[in-house]
Amino acid sequence: MPTARIHPSCDLHYRLDDFTDPWRKSEAVLMVHGNHEGGTAWYGWVPHLARHYRVIRPDTRGFADSTPMPRDFPWSMDLVIDDFCQLMDSLGIERFHLIGAKIGGTVARAFAARRPDRVRTLTVVGSPEPLRPDGKAALLNAIEEQGIEARARSGMAKRLGKDFPPEAVEWWVKFMGRTPLSSVLGFVNAINFTDITPDIPNICCPMLVITTEGSSLASVEHTRAWQQQVRNSELLVLPGDSYHIAVTDPDRCAQATLEFIQRRRD
Repeated sequence: MPTARIHPSCDLHYRLDDFTDPWRKSEAVLMVHGNHEGGTAWYGWVPHLARHYRVIRPDTRGFADSTPMPRDFPWSMDLVIDDFCQLMDSLGIERFHLIGAKIGGTVARAFAARRPDRVRTLTVVGSPEPLRPDGKAALLNAIEEQGIEARARSGMAKRLGKDFPPEAVEWWVKFMGRTPLSSVLGFVNAINFTDITPDIPNICCPMLVITTEGSSLASVEHTRAWQQQVRNSELLVLPGDSYHIAVTDPDRCAQATLEFIQRRRD
């Protein structure tokens, strides 16, 4: 599996899916996953996107098959963004379409605002508000006391909604449960509750935001409030109560994103 050495102590694992016509120069899509996950989380999107774009699905530093991070690692939003920039540099890709889900959508919004020269379009799927309600200490305590898998299981009903098949829920519990505890604790402490409110008005690329009617992560009203701060943006509200809509309805989300990119890319 391909990796990029972004630091002497960190290899970033990634997947590159490319089924575009070989005689054409294709644009690229970078997909940023949520907490406790990896690039595999985007499996349902690949058949839709990879026929038209080079699709890069990295495992964020510390997650899945990338190098685990110690608990005291000095995480920052800019460091995570720079990791992805280094990955794309190693692939010779200067500008790309950016897609992020859950906390990956928070990273992606900051990315688009702080590195506007790199991002063609931005798609944010099932992501929290720019400033989350204060709950960091309680979340960190729960993760440490319960462990990754048990914590994932306890929140899966809200994450995946009432209609997701039981066998799929179990797969997701096991998938998320393999994440190193040290990486999660450090990431949550530094990234999950980062205030990106100042970044939102600085997003200048076309942006698509996808959420559900009954998301427990952020209401439609609250999502619309920050989405409308970006002049060149659209909001798509899908039925359902899942907040991880990128996983529970990947076909519809991917098709909407594909149509958006093809219509709005610069």
